[in-house]
Amino acid sequence: MSIAPDATAQKQVHNRRVFYVPGFDPFHARRYRELYRTEGADQAKISGYEITQSRKADGGAYGWHVAAKIDDKSVTADIDVLIWADIVRKSMKAGILGTYAQLATTAWTYISTGVLFRLTGLRKGPVIAALYPVFMLLGQLLLAAVFAFGSGYVLSLITPWISGLGLLVGYGVLAWFRKKDGKFYAYYLLHDFAFCARWRGANPAAIEDRLAAFTDQIAEALNSSTDEVLIVGHSSGAHLAVSALADLIRQGRVPKAGPRLAFLSLGHAVPMVSFLPNAHRLRADLNYLCQRDELFWLDVTAPGDGCCFALCDPVSVSGVAPDEGKKWPIMISAAFTKSLSPKRWNELKRRYFRLHFQYLCAFNAPKDYDYFKITAGPVSLADRFQGRNSSKSRIDKSVSGFTGMTP
Repeated sequence: MSIAPDATAQKQVHNRRVFYVPGFDPFHARRYRELYRTEGADQAKISGYEITQSRKADGGAYGWHVAAKIDDKSVTADIDVLIWADIVRKSMKAGILGTYAQLATTAWTYISTGVLFRLTGLRKGPVIAALYPVFMLLGQLLLAAVFAFGSGYVLSLITPWISGLGLLVGYGVLAWFRKKDGKFYAYYLLHDFAFCARWRGANPAAIEDRLAAFTDQIAEALNSSTDEVLIVGHSSGAHLAVSALADLIRQGRVPKAGPRLAFLSLGHAVPMVSFLPNAHRLRADLNYLCQRDELFWLDVTAPGDGCCFALCDPVSVSGVAPDEGKKWPIMISAAFTKSLSPKRWNELKRRYFRLHFQYLCAFNAPKDYDYFKITAGPVSLADRFQGRNSSKSRIDKSVSGFTGMTP
């Protein structure tokens, strides 16, 4: 699909408001501030532009101010992180036994509904990422059982009545793995998928309340004197951004004479949620947003990112593309294998979790996609990709077995 050229000439962006919606991440927003600072400096050095970062003038708790000179044009940007890490942390409080209970219920949800089978027909990478914590946690459980049985047997040879202490040894093995999950990511990934499966794709009340707050923040920016309001949704944050923007437009809160509204979705995993039976709200939002003139929506993924549904049109594969009038998203690849040097690609290609964040990082030889030019450059997202066609290798067939948009 091509985008019709705007009848008006491109207008330079002097000031931009950026709202970043992170994925399922329990960490503080300073993580993204520091990532932007270090990777932005690296990209500026590679690409020959200037970019500096400082505290926001309004003292916002979860954001930063950027001043850049790109293509000999000066631009400022205020970037805010839309926080839901507190909800993530609360959902991850299940202990060892609680996590294994979540494993059973999550696996049952995706298997019994047929969703896992349908997801496998899209991209195997994210399905492997979903199965990884299952097999990893079961492997840990098996190893703990071996240690429990072995130590119990040895103890029974000494004094039979203390053989039961072998169970404590087994639990200690599980506790060690839990403590080291920062290296294994088994608990983290399981909690991520369990959060979606618990409500079978519906939003819990806490998420609905947070979406309302996100919508208010974006609406306020749209009534300011900025030139562009850019929403960036990464990973699980992409589908949250879809719903927040759909609500914003439904409520009539996009001024006709206001800043340009743009949406950049990165490394999305939308089908993990939209394919579930109770994801009526998300499917309706996808159907609604893909037809709207109030925004420009660019989706960027990469086949090298095994944690996303690369080049899978989130609207079409969810089975909610309208027969006529679909405008968005425009889908392109970040082309990791081409925009990273061979040396850098070899360093990263097996660091799957790190690659999932590459969209927010510097590239050795950036092609069409440069995160820092998009968020701090003088050209709006719509103008930058005006007339751009979606990738020919995208997947845009209907795959989901659940396509209803009303409960």
